[in-house]
Amino acid sequence: MMVPLVLLVLGGLVAASTPRLLTRSDWPDREPVVALWVWQCAVAAVLLCCALAMALSAAAAWEAVRGHVFAAAPHGVMEAYALTSYRPWAAPLAVALGFGAVWTAAMLTREIGLARACRRQRRTDLLVRAPQLPGEAPDADRLVVLEGERPDAWWLRGGTAPRLVVTTGALRRLSDSQLDAVLAHEQGHARARHDWLLHCSSALATGFPQVPVFAAFRDQVHRLVELAADDAASRRFGRMTTALALVELNEDRGVFGPCPAQLSQVPGRVDRLLSPAPRLTMARRLRLTAVGALVPAVPLLVAFMPGLSALG
Repeated sequence: MMVPLVLLVLGGLVAASTPRLLTRSDWPDREPVVALWVWQCAVAAVLLCCALAMALSAAAAWEAVRGHVFAAAPHGVMEAYALTSYRPWAAPLAVALGFGAVWTAAMLTREIGLARACRRQRRTDLLVRAPQLPGEAPDADRLVVLEGERPDAWWLRGGTAPRLVVTTGALRRLSDSQLDAVLAHEQGHARARHDWLLHCSSALATGFPQVPVFAAFRDQVHRLVELAADDAASRRFGRMTTALALVELNEDRGVFGPCPAQLSQVPGRVDRLLSPAPRLTMARRLRLTAVGALVPAVPLLVAFMPGLSALG
């Protein structure tokens, strides 16, 4: 049984079917947190298929690798994989998959490095526009107000403590409850570590632009994290307040007319808050969560099946 080939076929099936199933369903907009979980599980399954296929192909190609892969395996397990049957093409496949793994790590490192550099630059710019006063402790205030006519607000990570930055234009347009909703929205991003999801999805999409599932993963993550943060704010301060805060912050940017794709999501987010669809039942949410968790288990089952059969 050529397990690496089966794993690659399985990874291709998951990669091809996941965007179709999730983008054509309406439940991800109703349960963005569950949808993010399912997306992560599906992408993890694709990557796991490649990693397991690489390990078994390398074991078939090189004796040294084989000794490490099957070091703890009982007698008869290695023979069950019939490594010699696909030894002629095992080395090229292992090298290709190994290059993909190294490239993925490099893209993720690059993405994190760029994000940190951008964050450092924004903190430097913040110190220029809002200099620290004598005797003031660094990062003492979690809320920083900047002079600016344009209404804007963002969560700035890094330093000793993350801070919410708000312009005076936003303060003039937002009520107290709307400002609290904006703060809750940004805190929702921070608590769920959405920045890591964004980095990972962007790294995969940038490193493998010809793989549709990674591009779809990046696009859906960018959309779903905003919906999840909107829900976190609306649960505390109400849907109407959160929707009005979105309108006040984005109205002058022309997002309610022709605009770039990233900003074109705002009208849909406002409509979703004002006309919410009913949430899924707890039982269905649990089923979707369980199904998502089972997707990465399938490659593991395929990879270990010959060994388990030999032991049985």
